[in-house]
Amino acid sequence: MKYVRISWKKAVAALSLTLPLAPVSLADQREAIWPPVLEVEHVLLQTSLYTRHFNPQPDHNNQQELISLELHNPQRWLMGGARFLNSFDQEAIYLYAGREFPFWEPTENVTVRGKLTAGLLHGYRGEYQDNIPFNRYGTAPAALPSLGVQWGRFEADLIVFGAAGAMVIGGIRF
Repeated sequence: MKYVRISWKKAVAALSLTLPLAPVSLADQREAIWPPVLEVEHVLLQTSLYTRHFNPQPDHNNQQELISLELHNPQRWLMGGARFLNSFDQEAIYLYAGREFPFWEPTENVTVRGKLTAGLLHGYRGEYQDNIPFNRYGTAPAALPSLGVQWGRFEADLIVFGAAGAMVIGGIRF
């Protein structure tokens, strides 16, 4: 079986092609013309800071070198893409959509929130293909919950990736 390696440039190009499919509010749909326009409130650029596997194995990689870009609208919907090295040091991408859920706003500049994203995860290949559920041809559906804090333009999240481990990521809003 032959596997396709996708560069980060191709991943960004694929993500940009999905922009017209982004969710819009019902009020916007009444007046929308095709293609719908995505109203972007802010863009979030993130990187991985710390990774820990719950059951570490000698071949696990804890240096993900993650870089992600998310587009957020005023209704707290988001879509994004991430490029990273998976647990087995293979280049992987995650293209996703999701929603933020604010829990607590102790001050005007600080928000504690949850986030849930779902999308397609590509990059677990070869002998590691079966390490994620429903992986077919190196691509599998994925859902990632996280708990995070936003402080001004800065954000940090704790992401749990299934039963395998957790990662802390941090980023800045533009």
